[in-house]
Amino acid sequence: MTVAAMAVALIVEPAVELIDVPRRIALSGLPAGAEVTLAAETLRGDQLWRADAVFIAAADGTVDLMRDAPLRGDYAGVEPMGLIWAQTGTGDLFDPDMARPLETTLSARLGDQPVASAGFTQVLMAEGVVRRPVSEDGLVGTLFLPAGDGPHPAIMILNGSGGGINEPRAALWASRGVAALALGYFGAPGLPKYISNTPLEYFAGGLDWLRAAVRPKNDFVAVAGQSRGGELALLLGASFPEKVSAVLGYVPSAFVHGGQAAADPAPGLGRDGPCWTLDGKPLVHQWQDNATASWKPYDEAAGVRRNADAMRTALGDPRAMARARIPAERIAGPVLLLSGGDDGAWPSDLYSLIVQSSLMAAGHQHEVVWENWSEAGHSILFPYTPATRISHRHPMNGTSSTMGGTPAANAEANAGAWASAYAFVKRHSGLAG
Repeated sequence: MTVAAMAVALIVEPAVELIDVPRRIALSGLPAGAEVTLAAETLRGDQLWRADAVFIAAADGTVDLMRDAPLRGDYAGVEPMGLIWAQTGTGDLFDPDMARPLETTLSARLGDQPVASAGFTQVLMAEGVVRRPVSEDGLVGTLFLPAGDGPHPAIMILNGSGGGINEPRAALWASRGVAALALGYFGAPGLPKYISNTPLEYFAGGLDWLRAAVRPKNDFVAVAGQSRGGELALLLGASFPEKVSAVLGYVPSAFVHGGQAAADPAPGLGRDGPCWTLDGKPLVHQWQDNATASWKPYDEAAGVRRNADAMRTALGDPRAMARARIPAERIAGPVLLLSGGDDGAWPSDLYSLIVQSSLMAAGHQHEVVWENWSEAGHSILFPYTPATRISHRHPMNGTSSTMGGTPAANAEANAGAWASAYAFVKRHSGLAG
């Protein structure tokens, strides 16, 4: 049978859905045993991201990514969404306009001959979700409101040391029925350039504003943060327990850190200067008066650098670490911890274990969930998006380092972390659905 005479069908189900929904990608009508190349291209902002893989058609002329591993290509193993998480490209993963969905084109070819094509759409903002920029009461961020009258539970979303405002995560929460405030605190217009000396009272004000603005269901307001935002989420739960209904920490810290890569380089600040303040006073951080803490494993590393190697040196001074420990036992609600066992930024698995142990030792009265992906790195981010950025240049100070993990492990953690976070909030907020 010639290529022109074949009736090859490329199926994607569902074709249009929220980004957290996996898709079934399958081919039919192929010659048994034929090698077929499947490619996926996604326009992300103004940049095209791409991945491809070669499959062997089964005896019935089919290829099903839920069943079949590729013979070769950009990923290995049975991975239904491998052609998405294995994509490489430049630029941001999302369009600046959250209402603009991600459009992926799939194409199949036998040799050099195209035989089928199809597409699917990943939606960040469901129909009816309202995006509202916030610049009032000293706050800067973006509020996303779910469709319908509510009331809805609420969540505050905090970025890490890259700064900025995490609109994609907030848009997805709102699409799933949770009012979400993506609150910026540095590295965005109208905010300080650096993380140094950030007052925790700013976030307390954000929590008060969010409650007043959305009047949440069951008065539920969670705080979710990633990396330095994960450290911050635990700090807020411990510092303002009456304001925080639940804490979600993505690759968090059990200790207060200094400014590190996002610090103001001015004398007296810098990476070993204070990051957070409360009542006008800097919080003690792990590098202060620490007899063993050293940046040498990072600064003098040959080849790719891992920030975690320096962070581990601080653990050798237990008294200094005790002074800098976040008193997680003061948190007055459930806690979710999500970590990677190959975290290149800091040992988030060990940190999560310490937080969990502190809560258990204190007889914490609420649920504590810790999920760890042993081969994943620090970049546990977003479901069904590219997971190929392992090493990167920090957006604040320009240093290059590895975040750890592998694309496959990080992709698994991305999907699993979101599923755990969504289920956690549903359990504790009364969210329907």
